[in-house]
Amino acid sequence: MCKNENGPKGAAAELPSIEISIRVARFRLGEEVHPDLKNVIELQQADLKVAELTKQIESLPAQIQSLQSRLDEFIHAQEERKKRLAANQHERKELDGEIKVIQEKIARHKDQLYQVKTNEQFRAMTKEIEGEEAKVRAIEDEILEKMLEAEEIQQHMQEAAARLQGEEARVAAEIARLESEQKADDDERVRLQALRNRIQDGLSESTRNLYQRIRQARRGLAVAEVREGLCTACNVLLRPQVYNDVRTNEVLLTCENCGRIIHYVEPAPAQTGESNGQGAEATA
Repeated sequence: MCKNENGPKGAAAELPSIEISIRVARFRLGEEVHPDLKNVIELQQADLKVAELTKQIESLPAQIQSLQSRLDEFIHAQEERKKRLAANQHERKELDGEIKVIQEKIARHKDQLYQVKTNEQFRAMTKEIEGEEAKVRAIEDEILEKMLEAEEIQQHMQEAAARLQGEEARVAAEIARLESEQKADDDERVRLQALRNRIQDGLSESTRNLYQRIRQARRGLAVAEVREGLCTACNVLLRPQVYNDVRTNEVLLTCENCGRIIHYVEPAPAQTGESNGQGAEATA
């Protein structure tokens, strides 16, 4: 536990020792408030808000990049559909060419039927023509599948094109909002940093050093509330004497367990009206 009871400088140093004793007694009895306690609480609040704003500001570029990446993925998917459609058309063209070659071959074989001398040659030629015709039918089936695939791709492209403009507008609006939020956060952080510097300058040197030392050691949280006898930072119960002292909020104390500066917070008043109302309903 640390007690920091810096009194006023200058004129106070010239007071007789008996008057200084009276002032200390009044300080302990609650007639004077410690000059640094309110400021150190406000300094902690300002620092926490600055840290929160800094975290928000640092996260905004990633959010903007995420939005842009999703839009880029959307556009890339549309480009891939265009490539698939072009490949589909090229494949159908090649298949059409294959059919043409086979059909020319079939036509030649049919012409040769009139030139065969034996039944065996005729049957062989007929079988070869039937095989070529089967190839044509298989290729035609493949072309039909390609045509169905092309229709599906075209439908997806039309739907995506209709959505793309709206998606681009939505992303642009969201990025503009985030950039505006970033600027507002930047401005607020600058204002709060100036405020916290003014508050810090108003602290006594010993309190300022104490606050900075605890803040560095405790990940930015140098001040903790005391509620119902507990340090809310480490949840350790204070000794009765320490609890009595901290309840005055007139001395600068630190938690004996976690070392943070502690101050007392009055419990919220009980909602007697609501409970009485419920009791009356139960009675009725």
